[in-house]
Amino acid sequence: MTHRVVIVPGWRDSGPGHWQSLWAAGLAGAVRVVQDDWVSPRREAWVRAIGDLILAQDMPVVIAAHSLGCIATAHLPPEVAERIAGALLVAPADPERRAPLNDFAPVPHAPLPYRSVVVASSNDPFCPVRLAGAYARAWGSEFVRMQNAGHINVDSGHGDWPLGLALLQSLTETPSQLLAGHPTSDNLATL
Repeated sequence: MTHRVVIVPGWRDSGPGHWQSLWAAGLAGAVRVVQDDWVSPRREAWVRAIGDLILAQDMPVVIAAHSLGCIATAHLPPEVAERIAGALLVAPADPERRAPLNDFAPVPHAPLPYRSVVVASSNDPFCPVRLAGAYARAWGSEFVRMQNAGHINVDSGHGDWPLGLALLQSLTETPSQLLAGHPTSDNLATL
């Protein structure tokens, strides 16, 4: 079975050079969620945009979410979540402590109905690693704790991010098809 990668950016989108932008351009068949308002996010609109894109796919999807995109993914309704085969949830946001994001609070704490991996950093300025770990436990996710990796974005030195790509690959049944033609795929074969 093949999967479509759905890139779910966070607050203020992921600009050029961000691993999400590079993956969207480099992974065969990947699609990217586009929000109407990246600066003043509203939960209902964001969740609807993500859900509409997932439901429009002709195959199961694997999510690659960052920051607020992780929280929006956790808010997806069951009819959308059943189309998700797996999710890589990177540097989740803390909407309860950041006023522009508080429409996404409270964060759902029910187990996700698909395999997921939460990746967090020991020094993320936007979400304490302990909180990210609590999300992972509540969601039933595997948890990867990175040391001093910031918000796991361009500002913290994460461009193409091969480790993230390997984690994304681990969520699919057919990793070689997911990465076909991606410049990093040869490097991942040795991981």
